[in-house]
Amino acid sequence: MSNETRQKAVVCLSGGMDSTVCAALAARDYDAYALHFSYGQRTETRELKSASGVAEALGFKRFLQLRMDLFRQIGGSALTDTSIAVPDAPEDEGKIGDAVPVTYVPFRNAHFLSAAVSWAEVIGAKTIFIGAVEQDSSGYPDCRPAYYDAFNELIHQGTAVGDIRVETPLIHLRKREIVRLGVELGAPLHVSWSCYSGEEFACGVCESCVLRLRAFQEAGSTDPIPYASKR
Repeated sequence: MSNETRQKAVVCLSGGMDSTVCAALAARDYDAYALHFSYGQRTETRELKSASGVAEALGFKRFLQLRMDLFRQIGGSALTDTSIAVPDAPEDEGKIGDAVPVTYVPFRNAHFLSAAVSWAEVIGAKTIFIGAVEQDSSGYPDCRPAYYDAFNELIHQGTAVGDIRVETPLIHLRKREIVRLGVELGAPLHVSWSCYSGEEFACGVCESCVLRLRAFQEAGSTDPIPYASKR
């Protein structure tokens, strides 16, 4: 498809593994515009570095950083409230996702998607990408297919244009399948960052690190980012 006929897409880009693979898919087929959120998360500086690096590596048309302080003020999540410790993943990794963990940021993705829809209306984009994953995940309620079906109906009812859609191309994939897809696409996984607490070295023991490391192992690949420790 020529550059003259490529449509625009807004990509919610955290800089994590899933987000990076989703961004690579978007950049393959669209003129992609990255939207990154600094919301008071523990690894805010590291995530910004990763997200901007991913956008640059993939040739995104623009990188927009938005700051929002409400999650830090509201608290209630180990990612934004320093009084709540980031827990290690359970020893039995099969229990990951059995209950909503303390790293869940209440209704976070609704805020992210709302901003993405607003920007999409302004720049004339009809598609929004987000790297939500239901399988092999921590069980966050805003990463389920029904959530995005409902949000797309909200967009249809609540926007001037009505035809913007949120796409979740990874939502039904296993983490190992996401790694394989990322390798196939040439996604800059070496730039990505998934750890909930480490910024120089990934901790290797939080749920996000454990899920990521297991995915690379099951995919037969080596995770290219540095870890303080590994299980």
